[in-house]
Amino acid sequence: MTRTSVRLTVLGAGLALATVAAVRFGGWAVITVDDLPDYAEAGKPVTISYVVRQHGLTLLSGLTASVEAKSGSTVVSATPKSQGAGHYTAQFALPSAGDWAITIRSGFMRSEVTLLPLEVGPKGTAGRVMASAERGKRLFVAKGCLTCHVHQEVQGSGAVPVGPDLSGKRFAPQYLAMFLADPSIKPPGAKGERMPKLDLRAPEIAALTSFINGEKQVTTTR
Repeated sequence: MTRTSVRLTVLGAGLALATVAAVRFGGWAVITVDDLPDYAEAGKPVTISYVVRQHGLTLLSGLTASVEAKSGSTVVSATPKSQGAGHYTAQFALPSAGDWAITIRSGFMRSEVTLLPLEVGPKGTAGRVMASAERGKRLFVAKGCLTCHVHQEVQGSGAVPVGPDLSGKRFAPQYLAMFLADPSIKPPGAKGERMPKLDLRAPEIAALTSFINGEKQVTTTR
């Protein structure tokens, strides 16, 4: 092995160790969207409210964040306003119909999330009714589940895999719904880090349960 290749190998190892250290010593956070819109009308304001938690637990206040929506070559940006105690709100109007990818950059290290595309229709139109599991997949991203859990159906999931891999898993629906409502019921000594209580609403819990358990045909209304 040449000196150059040795240097490159050492440099690569050093960068890998630095990345691991950043994860272990505070370099990651979870972004949780409060109320995920399923549909929007062109030209009408869209509000994105979200929470940022270091390690998924500690609320982070005073961050300088940004929210960006993109469809094709069109980009709309907004500067979120702090609502106190780790809560932020951004509002913007999307000018045209289409699928818009919304990216929230928390302002803490490189913590960010790109939501699954938001359907925007012409003004005065209503969106379609989504299958429960489809909405659950959108919530899996928006609620920050993808940060700590790997799921084979969600691209980029498990960035910081401190929770169990949920790919292909099935749980008793009643237990899963109870756990999502109150993660403190997790048995002592169970594997994985502690999960925060996200104050999920009943329809959100039902949709997440459908997605995690692989139920494809159940529908939900807004």
